[in-house]
Amino acid sequence: MPQREDVHYFGAGPAPLPTPVLQDAAKALLNYNDMGIGIAEMSHRSPDANKVLADAKAAMATLLDIPTDDYEILFLQSGGSGEFSAVVYNMVGIWVERMREFVEKKHASASEEERFQRLKSAVEKYLRLDYLVTGSWSLKASQEAARLMGKEYVHVVCDSREQDSGKFRSIPDEKTWRLDRPTSEDFGDLPMPSAFTYLCDNETVDGVEFPGFPAALESAAHDRLVVADMSSNFISRKVDVRKYAVIFGGAQKNIGTTGITIVIVRKNLLPPHASMASSVLMRKLGLSVGPIVLDWATIAKNNSLYNTLPIFDVWVAGQVMQRLVSLHGTIAGQEAVSDDKAALLYGVLDKHPDAYQVVPSRSARSRMNICLRIKQGDEAAEKKFLGEATGLGLLGLKGHRSVGGIRISNCKRCNVTGDARGHGDTDTGVADNAVSLDAAKKLARFLDSFAQS
Repeated sequence: MPQREDVHYFGAGPAPLPTPVLQDAAKALLNYNDMGIGIAEMSHRSPDANKVLADAKAAMATLLDIPTDDYEILFLQSGGSGEFSAVVYNMVGIWVERMREFVEKKHASASEEERFQRLKSAVEKYLRLDYLVTGSWSLKASQEAARLMGKEYVHVVCDSREQDSGKFRSIPDEKTWRLDRPTSEDFGDLPMPSAFTYLCDNETVDGVEFPGFPAALESAAHDRLVVADMSSNFISRKVDVRKYAVIFGGAQKNIGTTGITIVIVRKNLLPPHASMASSVLMRKLGLSVGPIVLDWATIAKNNSLYNTLPIFDVWVAGQVMQRLVSLHGTIAGQEAVSDDKAALLYGVLDKHPDAYQVVPSRSARSRMNICLRIKQGDEAAEKKFLGEATGLGLLGLKGHRSVGGIRISNCKRCNVTGDARGHGDTDTGVADNAVSLDAAKKLARFLDSFAQS
């Protein structure tokens, strides 16, 4: 029977956790802080639970240099897919309220019914949800927006499939993006060019990652509210949080266990600085009203405790992030490790072009999810590859069911230093839990030998 130290798991998520965190978690589940009860049993509204939340928020703020005077960090449920809906409900509600205030001010002398009709006309003409479709997850997000709002409101800024024979392999040149803003003869300058501009920073299925914040969005950052799904590259590299209105991600790929979602939202999108249109007005306009458990303002007002939050999952995420703070201070050190692992693996793949074909273009290769085919998609060769890898304790390498092939998720749950119990990596000084540089080296050796065979 293989032991934990014999196996290196490269699955995309849920992904491996650092062994010391799991060992501490086992103790916490039985008797948390010598309380006589486990952490999963204590009240989510207790002082201890509030401290778990505060510690996790502090660690994330330190890692990503989040200006907490300007941003709120929320912990909630529903996963990244739930936030596809939450983004629509919250950001559309904010857009409608801003437009209502705009119409009220511009047409103050008009009757209430006239102002409503002008607002309704503005919604029909100018409400727009901008999506950059660069992979399977951003496509799903745009489809959810169309389901909730109607496809007439969803504006696809770019679609990678248009230039890659129907496949997601690259990020289109920013010069081709359809970022034109609606023009209004009725209202003059609109309050916002769109309700939001949405991107998925790293496409887990397709292995496509934005190399950085898009320059095209930066030039319009003064009034364009950028929303980013960072589920699969959270805390893996430096991020200028200030350029985003909202960042969200499920915890199970890089930060913790399945069960919580993290949302970083600009405070000027929350009360008292901003409000969402009332549910009465939204229904009168024929627009969707979202469930209250996805309402960011409600979650923020209640310190992420509006409903029962799985505090154990928050604690695990906090432990992972606090270890990274102890090791690096900020995320810069972890970014270097992540980049080294990606460079190592891509280097071996590029060395053997007759055996391996990296799916994404070089300009958009993900550091997190390396997607490849063997011998132009030879299924027998890929099956042989997976079988031999499993025999060596290299697991979780099968590609997503929707695209097939091989997928190496090599930067998951971020590395931490070994502790006094002997969980260190003798080769690199990085722990042999989660996916270490040592694990990447072992996989690289296998890739090299398999190609030669």
